[in-house]
Amino acid sequence: MNCTDVCVSTKTMKFEDLITEINGFGRFQKMILCISFVGRFTLPCHFLLSNFIAAIPSHHCDISSLDAEGIFGNLSREQKLTVSIPAQDDGTPASCHMFSYPQFHLLTNSSSSSELPVVQCQNGWEYDNSTFISTLATQWDLVCDKKGLNKAVTTIFFVGVMFGAAFFGGTSDRFGRKPMLLVSYISGMAFTLASIFSTSFIMFAVLRFFSGFTITGIVIVSVVLNVEWVDIQHRRLVCITGSMAWAVGSTSLSLFAFCIRDWRWLTVAVTSPLLLSTVLWWVPESARWLIANGRAEKAHYYLHKCAVMNRKEEVISRIKPEALSIIASDEGKKNYSYLDLVRTPKLRRLALLTGTIWFCVATMTYGISLNITGFGLNMYLTQFVYGAIEVPSKLIVYYLLEKIGRRKTEAGAQLLAGISLMINIFIPKDQWVGRTVVAVLGKGFAVAAFCTIVLYSSELYPTVLRQNGMGYNSFLGRLGVCLAPLVLLLDSFWGHFSQTILCSVALIASVVAWQLPETRDRCLPETIEDVEGTHNRAHGSTGCPHAAENRENTAHY
Repeated sequence: MNCTDVCVSTKTMKFEDLITEINGFGRFQKMILCISFVGRFTLPCHFLLSNFIAAIPSHHCDISSLDAEGIFGNLSREQKLTVSIPAQDDGTPASCHMFSYPQFHLLTNSSSSSELPVVQCQNGWEYDNSTFISTLATQWDLVCDKKGLNKAVTTIFFVGVMFGAAFFGGTSDRFGRKPMLLVSYISGMAFTLASIFSTSFIMFAVLRFFSGFTITGIVIVSVVLNVEWVDIQHRRLVCITGSMAWAVGSTSLSLFAFCIRDWRWLTVAVTSPLLLSTVLWWVPESARWLIANGRAEKAHYYLHKCAVMNRKEEVISRIKPEALSIIASDEGKKNYSYLDLVRTPKLRRLALLTGTIWFCVATMTYGISLNITGFGLNMYLTQFVYGAIEVPSKLIVYYLLEKIGRRKTEAGAQLLAGISLMINIFIPKDQWVGRTVVAVLGKGFAVAAFCTIVLYSSELYPTVLRQNGMGYNSFLGRLGVCLAPLVLLLDSFWGHFSQTILCSVALIASVVAWQLPETRDRCLPETIEDVEGTHNRAHGSTGCPHAAENRENTAHY
């Protein structure tokens, strides 16, 4: 076969055909998946880290200065607290106030101390170290009037994640998947480790922002890179397997936190997998992205490596680099930006629908995940159960994606999550077992929805805009995550306020998901024309083995 023959045959070939011929899920793809699994393992640990490092242990005013002055004499510890700090309704010492002067008469008179003169803590606080050795609250006294700063840490981190999603989505489409993934690994590790040396809360907050900004590139880039290197039949397997890193990381976080009670060392422990990912660095550039950007020589190099590792050398030896350039249209050589998501009608509608779903599912999922102390269980056990439920949830998603498709799985998971949240509104808070069971089921459905929309979105956007599309969606998703801690604070006005809001956004997302086109067994769109439905009319057949289905699917964008 000469070059002319190869070029003619390539005119009817899509990248899907080529990747299938060199084994769409061989050792090459499995190696990429394993390496990305290590890096993605650390993401849930950081995303949920504030559940532990920003925890507020029991505390009361520090009265050691009074003891040093000899005022208490030979009183026991309990007696010192009785005369110095007013008792709360449950009998424990008040957290933020102390008597203006010792009330020794309370030792013999058990009358109420509510009318006695009190002042705010004068010499700091004394913390209960039975659960935590050190947290952000104990490090910088983020209690009482400064209590809200603990929630602010979570929001600041996710604001960084939100802007990082937009940054890495755009730069990965412009400069490639591989270099931006390495940038995310190294910079994420650097900022996170630098944060443990913070000398003030402001310094920590700034470094935490940049930690979120840089670390989010790992999931933004690796999800797309994995999908772009496999054939149609294995896309769901790769997506579900990759997302299992989240389940493993989320579950492992509870074990890390249980064994490491100091916030600095816990941060180091959950960041360490990034060092391993960097040392094991062997990630190819996306051949699909290279072809779409007119870099056929480099694409041929990586496809040759893939073929050799998958023992399909005879296939790639018949295809020359110049033949690969025929797969991509001239539009593929253009530089795209986020503005291209709204220039054409069907892409504009797609961006509106997927962005709404990402915002809703992220708000709901993290609204559940960040509430690990509201059900009466030990916080470590709650975190473990929340992580463990993700495994069966994702296995079920793997089955449903093929059986009923992406759209029904996404809409159904959102609907069931909303129903679970609605049920919990009507269960009395003293029935913590029932509330916990329903909450865990809700978390499972929320995870199923999140897992599905990640794969679904990556299949809906064309190659030339896929990272921009994922960056845009992730931006809106992280906006929802930023709001989740603030939504939980609304319970101070009405006990079921947050559950009502989370239930509402889940039901909205379910309705919106029904408006998206199905992508099961469809070729990934390569250009904007593939989405808008103009490519086939201008250029004839796509050469995709599912071209007829794709044309039908395009009509529903």
